[in-house]
Amino acid sequence: MLINNNEISDTVIFAKKMNFNKLYTFLRELQKNNSKEWMDANRNYYYEVRDSYIRWLDQMDIRLAEVDPNYTHTTGKQAINRINNNLLYHPNKPIYKDHFGAGLDQETKQGDFYIHLGPSESFIAGGFYKPKSSILKSIRQAIDYNGDEFLEIINKPSFKKLFGNLVDDGDSLKTSPKGYSQEHRYIKLLRKKTFAVQHDLTQKIVTAPDFEDKVIEIYKEMLPFRSYLNQAVSV
Repeated sequence: MLINNNEISDTVIFAKKMNFNKLYTFLRELQKNNSKEWMDANRNYYYEVRDSYIRWLDQMDIRLAEVDPNYTHTTGKQAINRINNNLLYHPNKPIYKDHFGAGLDQETKQGDFYIHLGPSESFIAGGFYKPKSSILKSIRQAIDYNGDEFLEIINKPSFKKLFGNLVDDGDSLKTSPKGYSQEHRYIKLLRKKTFAVQHDLTQKIVTAPDFEDKVIEIYKEMLPFRSYLNQAVSV
């Protein structure tokens, strides 16, 4: 049987363990030298770290599909976000981000399983952060119809242990949304504009040998929460 040399090469590269310490080191150096000149001089360094992370995301894509039959296949290249900030909309931000962000199980850019790794902040999150009005309306309608199921999910002890409370975007309504009474039994939820949870990470956790298993644990615990929301917005 003839074996393609490219297949051997791909297998060897794929088998290499992700060096997360190198990723964090690169990002720290980028923060200190956030300029196009530095990036141009270190382009190969960036590609090495980025491509290694993309291969790791490919591995996680396979593993997550094994634990969730409804998982949406998302390659590492599809999952990873650009490292450039959008200076057209945020002209006062640095040229480059201080983290690598990626969204797996991605039907759309919102509602995915998001992994954020950076020296200043690392976390895994999921749900909808300040979604557009049509999505927010659908989520509120789902809670109005069956808020008990949502409360059961977010109040589960193991869920609380991993995620605590819903992400607070500081922008909840002071009154009730249009069409809902101030006395609504789920009024505290209906006032929210963000329906997301987050589990904070440290570099020590990310670089530990069992990090992939940790990601799987977080994904599985978050799954009923994300499924509830994704079903709400797909109706």
